[in-house]
Amino acid sequence: MQDEAGGELKGMCAVVLGGTSGIGRSLALGLARQGVSVVASSRTEESVDEVTSEIEGLGVRTLRVCSDVADRASLVKVRDAVLAEFGAVDILVNCAGMTKRTPTLELDEETWLRIMDINLTGTLRGCQVFGEAMLERRFGRIVNIASLSTFVAFHEVAAYGASKAAVGALTRSLAVEWAPYGITVNAIAPGIFPTALNRKIIDSPRGQELLQRTPMQRFGEPDELVSTLLYLVSPRSSFTTGQIVVVDGGMLASGVNQ
Repeated sequence: MQDEAGGELKGMCAVVLGGTSGIGRSLALGLARQGVSVVASSRTEESVDEVTSEIEGLGVRTLRVCSDVADRASLVKVRDAVLAEFGAVDILVNCAGMTKRTPTLELDEETWLRIMDINLTGTLRGCQVFGEAMLERRFGRIVNIASLSTFVAFHEVAAYGASKAAVGALTRSLAVEWAPYGITVNAIAPGIFPTALNRKIIDSPRGQELLQRTPMQRFGEPDELVSTLLYLVSPRSSFTTGQIVVVDGGMLASGVNQ
C-alpha cells in the first residue's frame, strides 16, 4: 500500500481491539504500514502472536497483549501496558464482534445478551477504558466498526442488527460529548468484505444475493477499508466527528439493479 497518510501518522500509537482476524487484522496491518505503533489485541494468544509478528516484520513497535472486550479488567491491562510502553494511545479501533443467525422466535435471551455484550457493551468498554486517557490528554481518534445492519435489516440476525444500530448511536453520542476534549469518534460501516469468518456466507445463495445487490458487482478489498480508516485518524479529518462512513460499493444507495 502506498503512504496514503503522507507520513502524518508515523510515530502515533494505535490499539485495535479484535485486531487479529478479518477486518480488524487488515486495519491493524494497514496502520502499521503507515509507521503507526500498533497493538492488535484479541482473546487468543496464538492469534495475537501471529499478527504481532507480522507487525514487527513491518518495522514498527508493538506489544503482545491479549484482551476480551467482555472483560473490562483485561482492557485496563492492555491500556496500562500500552501507556507504560508508548506513553499515549492516539488511536482506538473497536473491531471485536460476533453474530449468530437464527429465527427471532428461537433466539434465547442468553444469546441475545451475549451478542449485545460483545458488539455494543464491548465497544462501550473500549471507549470508556481508552477514552479516559484520551480525555486527560485532550486528544484521541476513535473509530468503531458499524455495519450495513446499522441502517437496514438482514434476515434472522435481529440481535446483531440491534447491536450494530446501537453502535451507531453510541458513536454519535460520544462524538458530541467528547468533541470539546479534542477527541473525534467516528465509525466505518463495511459492505461485504470476504474474510475467513464470512466465507460460508459468501459462498452461499445469500452471498450471491449480496453481490447482486451491490452496484459495483464485486465485494470489497481490505485496502479500501484501510484507506477510510487512515482518513478518519489523520489530521485531515480534524473537523469530522460523529459520522458513520459506509464503504459498500453502493449497496445502501441502490434500489433495483436489474
